[in-house]
Amino acid sequence: MSEHFGTLSDGTPIERWTLERAGVRVRILSYGGIVQSVQVPDRQGQAADVVLGFADLDGYVERPGPYFGALVGRYANRIAGGRFPLDGRAYELARNNGPNSLHGGERGFDKRVWEVTPVEHGVRLSRVSPHGEEGFPGRLEVSATYRLDATGALRISYEAVTDAPTVVNLTNHSYWNLSGTGTAGGHALRIAAERYTPVDADLIPTGIASVEGTRFDFRTERKAGAGYDHNFVLDKGVTGTPEEVAELYDPASGRVLTVSTTEPGLQLYTADHLGEPFAPGDGIALETQAFPDSPNRPEFPSTVLRPGEVYRSETVYGFSNR
Repeated sequence: MSEHFGTLSDGTPIERWTLERAGVRVRILSYGGIVQSVQVPDRQGQAADVVLGFADLDGYVERPGPYFGALVGRYANRIAGGRFPLDGRAYELARNNGPNSLHGGERGFDKRVWEVTPVEHGVRLSRVSPHGEEGFPGRLEVSATYRLDATGALRISYEAVTDAPTVVNLTNHSYWNLSGTGTAGGHALRIAAERYTPVDADLIPTGIASVEGTRFDFRTERKAGAGYDHNFVLDKGVTGTPEEVAELYDPASGRVLTVSTTEPGLQLYTADHLGEPFAPGDGIALETQAFPDSPNRPEFPSTVLRPGEVYRSETVYGFSNR
């Protein structure tokens, strides 16, 4: 089901699509591929919206910085210095996060209008990112398919092809608050990662380190807390099908979110700098993706996509109660 959600300043109409299955209702916007709401029941059967967002289009247009629920690309997370080498050539990107490029640049995928096509139990969003958009090489044909499966889990599948060598790293940037209100600071979190990537003052990875004996050890479920904007090196690595890598639990409501993915990394962001109308810690982002700054780090899993190849990535958000 689709409905009019608003109009951009240039006159472009924006649609909102609603998916509903197995007691879960998800709303998705053609603007930014945004997951606007995810309504799921608690242990008493009472439904609430468990992602942060806005009731109208203006909210997203006027507050783009936190990337609420957005489809992020062409490269999620940070690229150091806003540049990277590829096949002997250096590419310069928009620097929109201090000295770095973040989440695709000044006008990444989160600020683009996507073409939406209904598919069975979901919708397929697609667009063409032209060569040179935000400094990235290659004409990239990209799609993201959002589906609800028979259990009510939200499955997001990404695909992309290019006509020239480029780098690709796509994710969804939803902020989860399983209580549906107030803070998410009391949520319990588990991440299947023995290692993480420490960062410098600009949040660029400096290497790979063990979580043992550090505040980054979420191998056993514990309170998420605050002060995280870090990538975890998932134990499973890159996989052909999604494998469970994280679980978020709200003791108050009983809601449980499980995250499964094909990706090698998971960025934990505890939303310490959201800005009004939200307070620090009102949500928790669990961004499945490649590692930050991979185009500059050959020892990290590659994010290079070449002509004739297909970029594929899938993440599943499952919902249950305890």
